Amino acid sequence: MTNNKLIQLMLIILIIITLSGVVAYFVIINVTKDIHNKEQSIEEILKLSIDTEELTTNLNDGSYLIIQFKIQADSKDAKAELEKRDFQINNILIQELAAMSEEQFTSKEGLLEVEETIKKRLNEIVQAGTVQKVYITKRLVQ
Repeated sequence: MTNNKLIQLMLIILIIITLSGVVAYFVIINVTKDIHNKEQSIEEILKLSIDTEELTTNLNDGSYLIIQFKIQADSKDAKAELEKRDFQINNILIQELAAMSEEQFTSKEGLLEVEETIKKRLNEIVQAGTVQKVYITKRLVQ
């Protein structure tokens, strides 16, 4: 009879340990998710951002564009890589902008699409992290 009670006690302890592990797992997952989703301060954003040169280029409809971007990386390594790849960034910007028309730069939706397109193309070349956000900081269409 004491053997039976010992087995029951071991099973209860095993179940408690298993449930504790499952609860701890979900708590840790949620805490780390909250840390990663935390809004960055403006100082953190600026530390991880680079400014492109002011760029003047033709658009596909014959108009021309003067534009400048701020590119936000996710880490210091990614920022350093972006700084080294400035010539590739300019190349991507010229290629992408040349395929666009004036209408894309006159609406909010169009500007958001431009930012997303540039972000996607830059993430194709960055190896040390990712581009989190692309901001248009200067724009003149004529």
